Amino acid sequence: QVQLVESGGGLVQPGGSLRVSCLASGSTFIIFDMGWYRQVPGKERELVAVVDRLGGTHYADSVKARFTISRDGAKNTVHLQMNSLKPEDTAVYYCNMDITAGPSGSRARNVYWGQGTQVTVSS
Repeated sequence: QVQLVESGGGLVQPGGSLRVSCLASGSTFIIFDMGWYRQVPGKERELVAVVDRLGGTHYADSVKARFTISRDGAKNTVHLQMNSLKPEDTAVYYCNMDITAGPSGSRARNVYWGQGTQVTVSS
């Protein structure tokens, strides 16, 4: 059983900064890609940033140079540092991980999602 738990969302003024984090708990064996997505009502969930096992990163054009994704493999954690926030960054942010998990002999690889954390950018 694997669970992803996000933390760090909240309300921030335009131009401010916020950091969201996500911890994977349970019988994880290998964590491949770790990523952040976001969704606003009436729109599809969109990729914000992803980091692979080697530390390679990819960002949506809308957040490049403002957001930084990082991972701590030893702690099964991924962070998203968000700077120079804009009102259009307001969304529910979801953590996403590609994980092989389970006891030895019956491991399986699946994609897991967190429950989401609200980020609101408003004055």
